Amino acid sequence: MKKMYLFCTNGMSTSLLAQKMQQVADKFNLDIKVKAFPHNKIGDIVANDTPDCILLGPQVKYLLEDTIEKFKEYNRPIGVIDSETYGRMDGEKALKAAVLLMKKFKQKGEE
Repeated sequence: MKKMYLFCTNGMSTSLLAQKMQQVADKFNLDIKVKAFPHNKIGDIVANDTPDCILLGPQVKYLLEDTIEKFKEYNRPIGVIDSETYGRMDGEKALKAAVLLMKKFKQKGEE
């Protein structure tokens, strides 16, 4: 099972998007678990549960470079959810973007 974890300021609004992404994954029988957390818990979550993909909400996109640097040893794709996708709470588009991020990351590692 692939784990996609979303992080934002408090994890509240992102949890709604995570639910919508999970609904899409379930609809298409994808072996994916989507969950949301507050960004201040990212260290414990990554260390203890090692997600396959880390996504930041647009409101914490300023933390992207720091997050990439802090968790580079885990060798996981880290990205920011598009603000329009986030604003529309478009679970399907967000899930597709996350899958694409994971594929690009994997291809980059195979080069």
